[in-house]
Formats: sequence, structure tokens, C-alpha cells
Amino acid sequence: RRGAVALLLAGSLLTGAVACGKSKDAGADNSAAGPSPSTSVEKQKFAKTRFVTNAGLAAGATYQWIVKPFKAGKFKKGADGRTFAMVKAGLAGAFTYNRLKAAVANAKGDPLLSKALTPLSSGIDSLKNLGGKLRKGDAGDADVGSFEKIINNVKGAGRSAGAEVTDKVPTTAQLGG
Repeated sequence: RRGAVALLLAGSLLTGAVACGKSKDAGADNSAAGPSPSTSVEKQKFAKTRFVTNAGLAAGATYQWIVKPFKAGKFKKGADGRTFAMVKAGLAGAFTYNRLKAAVANAKGDPLLSKALTPLSSGIDSLKNLGGKLRKGDAGDADVGSFEKIINNVKGAGRSAGAEVTDKVPTTAQLGG
């Protein structure tokens, strides 16, 4: 019975990840709920704020549900809670990719930030399918290291452009779409 509940939970979480990952409106929540900026200075400020928010969520999801459980051995065969940890890691992988793509789009509103992130685009694109590898249990040290390295590079790019990124752990509901 316990296995059936875990399978049902995994299926429902996976459905949310697929819906989240394939949304045509992936950047739809990039707009502020309020007046839109009218001057270029305001547009740049909003671009940095949105970048910091999206990159922070990506960083928080990566650390909380990919790096931390991986280092704790949660993805190893026979580990207690392995299936649930892998499903959450898969969701976090898809979420991270989605938020990083949104952060790159946000960065285009600020010339300095855009220039700092340009070299990272191919690295961010390489994360696209790693969420599925994590969910299936096929991810290894190099895959988890890729997430960690790209997040650190995005944080560094933000810092160099005056947009300090701090980890912000998304809720489980945010992960599921």
C-alpha cells in the first residue's frame, strides 16, 4: 500500500513538472503586479529585480532538492525516501531550468546584466533534460555538479552586474506548477 501511495504521489508531481516545463507562458510570471515601468531606468531596475527573484528561486530549488539530498546519499539505491527524493529532484530540475530561462529573459532589460549572462546561455540550455535524469535516478556526480556550477556562474554574473542573487527556496506547490 505504501508503494501505491508513493507511486500516485510521484505521478501527480510528475504531471505538474511536465505542465510546468512545457508551458508556453514560462515567463508569464515575470511581470510585476503593479504599474509598469515607464523610463529606461525603471525598466532596468525591474529587470534586475525580476532577474534576482528568478535566479534566487532557481538557486534555492537546486540546493534544497538536488544538491543537498544528493550529498546526503538520498539518490543511492536502497536509501530511505529515495523515490520521493528523486521525484522532487526531477521537479526541481525542471523548475530550475524554467526559472533560469526566465532570469535570462529578465536580464535582457539591463545591458550590463545581459552582457554578463550571455556566456552562460549554453550552460543553462544544457540543464534542460537533467530534470528527467534526476527523476529516473540516472543522474550522477557530474549532473548534480552541472546544476551547482551553473547556479554559481549565474550568481557570479549577477554580482558582477550589481544584482546580488541569494537562494530562495520555492515551496513544493511552486515546484509542481
